[in-house]
Amino acid sequence: MNKWKTIVVGVDGSTGSRRALTWAAAEAADHGANLFVINVWEHTLLPPAGSVTVSEHYVPEPSQSTTDQLVQLIRQELGDEPPLAVQAQVKQGRPAKVLIEESTDADLLVVGVRGHGGFAGLVLGSVSQHVAAYAKCPVAVIR
Repeated sequence: MNKWKTIVVGVDGSTGSRRALTWAAAEAADHGANLFVINVWEHTLLPPAGSVTVSEHYVPEPSQSTTDQLVQLIRQELGDEPPLAVQAQVKQGRPAKVLIEESTDADLLVVGVRGHGGFAGLVLGSVSQHVAAYAKCPVAVIR
């Protein structure tokens, strides 16, 4: 078996992504791999009241609070001193696309079965389905 060096896990705060984070951390510790925890944010832009178009200055910027929230979530799931090196990253874009791009340099990509999407009855969420189909490395979908 090849030694894993890099495990990437997508986290959005949902129960499924928290389980994926815990599972990925255990695998990273077992394999001596680096763990990259990625949160991807995407905003649906709404035009200002009374306007038909959206201008560039209405695009929100990622705030430090998003990174702080991710670090807090990691602490909640893995403790204040995890038994491995963890790097937290917040990126803007479409979650599936960003995670697929991140999979290029990863040995394993881990996602939860479903995130915060509105179709709880589906077996797979849209992000987990896309990364399972198009990632550049093996994918683990955690229930």
